[in-house]
Amino acid sequence: MSQSDTADATAKADRPPVVVKKYANRRLYNTESSSYITLDSLAEMVRDGRDFVVYDAKTSEDITRSVLTQIIVEEESKGRAMLPTGFLRQLIGFYGDSMQGMVPNYLESAMSAFARQQDQVSKTVQQTMAPFLPPGLAPGLEEVGRQNRAMMERAMSLFTPFLPAEPRPVPTVQGLEDEVAVLRAEVENLRILLAEARAGKKS
Repeated sequence: MSQSDTADATAKADRPPVVVKKYANRRLYNTESSSYITLDSLAEMVRDGRDFVVYDAKTSEDITRSVLTQIIVEEESKGRAMLPTGFLRQLIGFYGDSMQGMVPNYLESAMSAFARQQDQVSKTVQQTMAPFLPPGLAPGLEEVGRQNRAMMERAMSLFTPFLPAEPRPVPTVQGLEDEVAVLRAEVENLRILLAEARAGKKS
């Protein structure tokens, strides 16, 4: 990440969350821009890394979680399915179960581990492909990856009602590690192929 990206991320983190009010007619009002917005607008804010909270305009109840859930439902209905059916069934099964209290922290830890490993893979791919990309394209790929990671982490925060007081150790997710290992192997194979291609051009 460049210094400018780091500065932008820091600036966004320092900004207070946008306050959004939801009215009985389901309209969403952005108090920062003094304008009505849609769920797509909120989804874009998530991708941009901008935090927000949503309150019921009548009761002042914090309904951020339910609105985030609506965003996921909307995204899934657009053919952008990301949550496997099996995962959804398992998640529903945990409601009311004695393990329900452990699920949020586990999901948060697993997603944090996934985000870190995805970041490492993305950087490796970018470093490998950068010499072959047109000028100015590589930073764009990095920005897309950053926005996708921010969206995933924000969406998964739905399942974490309370953050732990102290950082918890990240559990080992063998399946995730195996998948990342495969990705790294594919990247290494791609690196070798590109190196051979470059060597062939020089000869």
